[in-house]
Amino acid sequence: MEQYELDAVKQLTTRPARQYRTIEVKSITPVIGAEVTGIDLSRELPDEQLAELKAAFLDHHVLVLRDQIITPEDHKRLAAHFGELRPVNPPPVDGDPYILEISTAPESENVAGNGWHADGTADAEPSLGSMLHITRIPEGGSGGDTLFANMHLAYEMLSPTMRGLLDGLTAVHDGGIALQGYTPPADYVIPKSEHPLVVRHPETDRRILYVNRAYTGRIPQLSAEESRALLDMLFRVISERPLLHCRVRWTPNTLVFWDNRCVQHHATYDYHPLTRYGQRVAINGGPLKA
Repeated sequence: MEQYELDAVKQLTTRPARQYRTIEVKSITPVIGAEVTGIDLSRELPDEQLAELKAAFLDHHVLVLRDQIITPEDHKRLAAHFGELRPVNPPPVDGDPYILEISTAPESENVAGNGWHADGTADAEPSLGSMLHITRIPEGGSGGDTLFANMHLAYEMLSPTMRGLLDGLTAVHDGGIALQGYTPPADYVIPKSEHPLVVRHPETDRRILYVNRAYTGRIPQLSAEESRALLDMLFRVISERPLLHCRVRWTPNTLVFWDNRCVQHHATYDYHPLTRYGQRVAINGGPLKA
């Protein structure tokens, strides 16, 4: 690796370990993800434990909490500690408007999220994060792992010259790209928004490479050919650098909470024709700034 790449990784691998009093936090990799134990999400969390959970979230970006038997109300209560609940869009015909049913049927040809993406970036105000609670895994006992990528590190490992180019650009995120091959409800308004190509995390101020193949269609400051070439290169950075990734293996009653602002994820569909089920609650964010 180049020295600037080594320096970016070193900043993470040599940072002092945070000390916790009420939870245990074990890194999945040195750069992204952690398993959290010593916490019961079916109960209201004490203030100190909630503060430690929030600190771990900002440090690791993806938190895995296993053996959590919770109700939908428990799920929403936990999410509400981090921000306003984000309604499902388009809304479900029946059921809770804040809970997205994640259900794979035996006849499914594909599953939502089977490709690198961040949720809802075509919206003017993308989500802060998502909490996915999987209660039933594929019948074979494995499959459906989710991969996560650290988009802070994706930016920091680019060359200084490339970072300088990207810092002044924006990108158009189009919800129609992700809907190709699907027919949305008749009254669904397909979102489209323009965001800085590099944004800052509103809580840590770290820079984030903010493009994803599912929604990002064009860099308007460049020609169509230049835009396509640059975006394709950045998409490959995300998918072809395992160093950026962690992989979460689901077990029944696991809740995973990820920071949608600085993380991309990929839901692996390697279990056809088996099934799985879970529920996701998302949290509103705010406008993203360079």
